[in-house]
Formats: sequence, C-alpha cells, structure tokens
Amino acid sequence: MTTYSHSGEALWRLPRVREMTGLGRATIYRRMIAGTFPQRRDLGGNRVGWRRSEVEAWIVSRESKDSASN
Repeated sequence: MTTYSHSGEALWRLPRVREMTGLGRATIYRRMIAGTFPQRRDLGGNRVGWRRSEVEAWIVSRESKDSASN
C-alpha cells in the first residue's frame, strides 16, 4: 500500500485505511459524516487520503473503549 506525504504528514489512501481499521468504505464515509472518524484530505486529481496520525489515534481510542467495556 502506498503512503503519501503532504506537508510532512504521512497520508493513507482508502485501501490502507480499510486494512488498518477493518472498516468498509461505506462505514468509513458514514462515520466521517457523523463526526466519529477522521476527515479525509483532498490530494488533487480525484484522490483523497487520511492523516496517518489521526487514523492511528482513532484506532487507539477504539481499543481503549473496547478495553474499558470488558
């Protein structure tokens, strides 16, 4: 999977985000609209990406919530 950099920040394209989160495309976009998932960044040329640091923080927050509920 390709990782892009924009202003020094690593960006993940949708396939990488799906792989790392285990979420499908529709779920990612639904959660973005609901404000419960990081927003995408326009890369130009009909390409978008997500900041790696934001997605990783989201993953950690989900793991923390899962641990707390057990």
